[in-house]
Formats: sequence, structure tokens, C-alpha cells
Amino acid sequence: MTKKQHKENEKVSEPSEEIQEEIFPNVEDAKKSNEEDMIISDEVDDVEIVSDDDGRENTKLKKTQKELERCRKEKQEYLDGWQRTKADYVNAMRRFEKDVGNAKDIGVQKSVKALLPALESLNRAQGVQGGLPDGFDAIAKQLASAFATIGVTQIPTHIGDVFDPVLHEALSREVTEDSSKDNTVSRVLEPGWKLHDTVIQPTKVSVAYCK
Repeated sequence: MTKKQHKENEKVSEPSEEIQEEIFPNVEDAKKSNEEDMIISDEVDDVEIVSDDDGRENTKLKKTQKELERCRKEKQEYLDGWQRTKADYVNAMRRFEKDVGNAKDIGVQKSVKALLPALESLNRAQGVQGGLPDGFDAIAKQLASAFATIGVTQIPTHIGDVFDPVLHEALSREVTEDSSKDNTVSRVLEPGWKLHDTVIQPTKVSVAYCK
């Protein structure tokens, strides 16, 4: 092989500087291109990671919302239960107070009914000629005062009042020709008594009726 051929072969085997210059004018540009490719690749990876984080955040948010809704339902259930319990307690206390009041009134009524005959006997004796001795008269007044203190009073009844089966007890009937007096009180035989608004003993009366 001649020297001329050897030189031509060396030229062919060596990379063309012109080609290198066309792709990467210099080595620095080549390094820069590689670095840019790596940055782009890292950015893509970062975007994927953010996307995964967003998915996890959304999942956590949904779980938190479900937990919050469950807590709200439980709170409402507890509140409803507490309100029902409170209402039951208030109603029970009202019934208890009413029962206590009724029991107290019943006890007073029994006591009054037991003592009424004595008071009525003293009152009738006062109407007899000569009346009661001073000592008995004082006892009658004390008994009547004690009744008034606990709320026991006579049922006001007058002749001509319309007969009321709640307040009056008819022991007899009397005929009248006056139609305006039909079904009215013609005589008061014994006074009636009441404890506040509760009738303990109705007034015993005679009732007029028209034929």
C-alpha cells in the first residue's frame, strides 16, 4: 500500500469534524443538551409524584368527610336520646308532683271528713234554744278556723239556686206551681264543704219541682 493510500484510509476512519460540529458545535453544547434531557426527565417524575400525592390527599379527604358525617350522625343520635330522656324526666317529675299533691289532698280530705260530723253537731247545737256553753262555742269556732286555714270552706248555697248535682245532694222534693222555681233549691238542710275546688261533702238540699 502506498503512502498516499494509507493517508486516505486514515481520513476515512477518523470521524468527520464537520459532522460533529453540525450536531453539537462544541462539547459544552452536548453536555448542556444531556443536562436538559435529565431535567425534563426529573420534571416528569416530579409531576407523577405530585399526581400520586393528590390521589392520596383526595382519598384522605374522602375518609375524613365520611368520618365527619358519621360523627355528626352519632352526635344527633346522642342529642335526640338526651332530649327524649330529659322530656321523660320532666314528665315523670310532673306526675310525681301531681301524685304528691293528690296524696296530700286525699289525706286532708279524709281528715276533714272525719272531723266534719263534730263541727256540724256543734253548729246544730248552736241553733238550739240556749245555744252552746261558752267552752263548746269556742271549740266550734277553733275547728271552723282550722278548716279555713287548710282551705276547707262551705259551699255557698241559697234558696232559689239551680240544683247542681255536683254541689248539691237532693234529700227530698217539694211540689211548686211556679214553673220558674222548677229544679231549684227550696231548702238547705245541711251545709256542704269543699277543699279548694274539690267537693268533700255536697250540700244537702230539698228540690222544688213543677208538675
